[in-house]
Amino acid sequence: MEKNSKIYVAGHLGLVGSAILKNLRAKGYTNFVLRSIDELDLTNQQAVNDFFENEKPEYVFLAAAKVGGIMANSIYRAQFIYENLMIENNIIHCSWKTGVKKLLFLGSTCIYPREAPQPMNEATLLTSPLEYTNEPYAIAKIAGIKMCESYNLQYGTNYLSVMPTNLYGPNDNFNLETSHVLPALIRKAYLGKCLENNNWNSIRMDLTKRPVEGVNGDSSNSEILSKLEKFGIIQSENNAVSVVVWGTGIPMREFLWSEEMADACVFVMENVNFKDVTPKAPEVRNTHINIGTGKEISIYNLANLIKGIIGLRGELIFDATKPDGTLLKLTDPSKIHSLGWHHKIEIEEGVKKLYDWYIYS
Repeated sequence: MEKNSKIYVAGHLGLVGSAILKNLRAKGYTNFVLRSIDELDLTNQQAVNDFFENEKPEYVFLAAAKVGGIMANSIYRAQFIYENLMIENNIIHCSWKTGVKKLLFLGSTCIYPREAPQPMNEATLLTSPLEYTNEPYAIAKIAGIKMCESYNLQYGTNYLSVMPTNLYGPNDNFNLETSHVLPALIRKAYLGKCLENNNWNSIRMDLTKRPVEGVNGDSSNSEILSKLEKFGIIQSENNAVSVVVWGTGIPMREFLWSEEMADACVFVMENVNFKDVTPKAPEVRNTHINIGTGKEISIYNLANLIKGIIGLRGELIFDATKPDGTLLKLTDPSKIHSLGWHHKIEIEEGVKKLYDWYIYS
């Protein structure tokens, strides 16, 4: 990419897209075409076609997606598969039609089988059944990988796919219904600490900034307490506070700071081409690239790490009646390492950074 190349970052207001845009600007790129979800519905084929015909971007980062945690994936299964398939179909196809020079598609390590050997390398894809709770989302992301591979093979395009591990960082989703585990635990532990300290001013400020199902800073104490209890932030009659965590706490998870993921994405766009990840074999498969740390932490230890950093005194209750999801989900990042990129931020530093961002943003 040249510094004045026309770059389209799809999903530039989200967790990953905003980090990619920030990284590109820091590296001196200046020519961006950006659209919010209100300005361009990426599930609308005609609208996306018109956008590409009019703007003709040279490089595309496909970071737009419908995402969420285990609760959202379980409830909104149809929306997760439909919206993600539509977004991918429209952007990848229109990129080909209008001559985009290079595209980077972002997926997720949930594409790998539920019982995949650990750590999961790229060759594990499609070798056994997926985790049921996020199967629709995973299938959509697998389709995106196969679209990129197929367009490259048939049309000679240069489309790459990267599969990030669990991400967290600035502009994360802290919605208690749809957020992933790490931001959800940060918010729950913070609100629990505020309850312990009888700090209703901070609780109301939090809910004013991020209302929960219609409950905001203007709601009554009883309304707020009822809503917090629904999402596992419970104050007993003696004012002790407990925070409920979904599942047993046993599952192991790998986490990558989103700004490091963005750096990996820009690195790939600047330095890697499809031919660099294409196996020398009759069948071209598994050309995608894992982006991760290769390190993991249990949900139990993560919750207690967050509890300690935030200063919550109350008890963590692990609700074993709720689903755990995949028990083991560690990526093998050896391919991206061989291409020349490594992560730097470890989980303890990252949690502190995200908590600071949550409080002061």
